[in-house]
Amino acid sequence: MEANRDAARLARNGLIVLSLINLFNYLDRYVVPALFESLKQSPLHPTDGQLGFLMSGFLIVYTVTAPIFGRSGDRGRRPRVLAFGVFLWSLATAAGGLARSYLQLLLARAAVGVGEAAYGTVGPSLLADYFPRSSRGRAFAVFFIALPVGSALGFVVGGLVDHHWGWRMAFFMAGGPGLILGLLAAKLWDAPRGAHDPEDPADTPGLRQTLGALLSNRSYVTTVLGYAAYTFALGGVAAWMASFLERVRGLPRTQATIQFGAVVVVTGLLGTAAGGWLGDRLLARSRRAYLWLSGVATLAAAPLFYLSLAAPSPGTFWPAMIGAQLLMFASTGPINSHIVNVVRPEIRTMAVAVSVFSIHALGDILSPVLVGAISDRSTLSTAVLILPVAALAGGAIWVWGATTEKTSSKDVEQIRRAKT
Repeated sequence: MEANRDAARLARNGLIVLSLINLFNYLDRYVVPALFESLKQSPLHPTDGQLGFLMSGFLIVYTVTAPIFGRSGDRGRRPRVLAFGVFLWSLATAAGGLARSYLQLLLARAAVGVGEAAYGTVGPSLLADYFPRSSRGRAFAVFFIALPVGSALGFVVGGLVDHHWGWRMAFFMAGGPGLILGLLAAKLWDAPRGAHDPEDPADTPGLRQTLGALLSNRSYVTTVLGYAAYTFALGGVAAWMASFLERVRGLPRTQATIQFGAVVVVTGLLGTAAGGWLGDRLLARSRRAYLWLSGVATLAAAPLFYLSLAAPSPGTFWPAMIGAQLLMFASTGPINSHIVNVVRPEIRTMAVAVSVFSIHALGDILSPVLVGAISDRSTLSTAVLILPVAALAGGAIWVWGATTEKTSSKDVEQIRRAKT
């Protein structure tokens, strides 16, 4: 009994630390689009395509290195890998403030990608071993609440610091807190792999066997493909919405970053919390609950998403944006919980790593630079209209996956256990 209480306490502490790290993960990531307009007018003078590639270049490195850290996370001590990543990305974020050319800034952002890959693959795997399936959706919802809050803080901190002290200081201030969090990460509990899963523990298979198991897992593949389209949409919005509000809607620069940040915070908190709670409630009825919830919510978000970009009236586009963001964020906890639930514990970190690779390679590596390139050739208002189409595709793939996925006898037993 005492051991169970200690494990529960360590799990709660781990969730707090991992969520704080995730918050600064997204703050450091999204301080960049808050600075787009200032960077465009700076001596670096990048084009829209080059601005978009600051996000895409970072994600390319993040995506390529994620499987490397995923493999080391499945075989070694995860807190060490995690701490390394936090230290590296924090130093690299601060280094962005020293850039004297576009190439130097791009290289600094690429180094951020290496650090975030170490954290992004290990964190969800560690979290899955802290909590049982019956409460995993809520735990992941708390963890991923850091996504909208951190992203919004990136816009707010970036916009305010840029306004008062310039874009270089914004990079310095964003990178500093991560050094303290890296020390906390090194002291996290490395929970036994599969501690809360009914399957018997097994040795970690070889790389070829692991990849084969993932590619033959239909539920995993469908979920990741839908997640890639979803990420394409969200990545494009995160990169370009502040610039869209300034250039197309005519908002002053600081107002555009702060108002968009405020929308992301409120909708992210409410949508992510509601999605995690509802997903866990529905999981007691069906193994496919997380997939159904994510698919239906994202399909419903797509027309509102389009309206928020196409309608010229603030009385229309702000409510539409809020509704679309609420529905999109409702998917965050459930879809990540579904990914770790449909694979065996001994390959879970690698499953997350392959998912990270896939959703970014097919998603938000492409969307920021593609929107920027279309904008250079036409207008930003035209370029962003490709994003609701991606959201529609992501929701459709998830609904199709939920409709066609079969529930095995093992799944029925897991649902019965979740109810009790």
